[in-house]
Amino acid sequence: MKRLICLLALVGTLTGLPTLASANTPVADGYAAERPTRGMSMASVERRYGSPDTKRAAVGEPPISRWIYAQFTVYFEHDKVVHAVINR
Repeated sequence: MKRLICLLALVGTLTGLPTLASANTPVADGYAAERPTRGMSMASVERRYGSPDTKRAAVGEPPISRWIYAQFTVYFEHDKVVHAVINR
């Protein structure tokens, strides 16, 4: 798997195609918005980014909750970040 990723990155570099490393970077906006990273606690997210505009209650098992900020939405499993996405 590691060899495949390296090979794809090399082919992308040689052909001018976007590489895997740049595939998740939003190009349309011209910048990658800073957002919380996986594993951060709710407390550390709130300390760093302030209070969210909206807090959605946890649903399901394991409990997944989300905090909505103006530029991004953060998804938590229990009290840890599992994903953060840029809002459109």
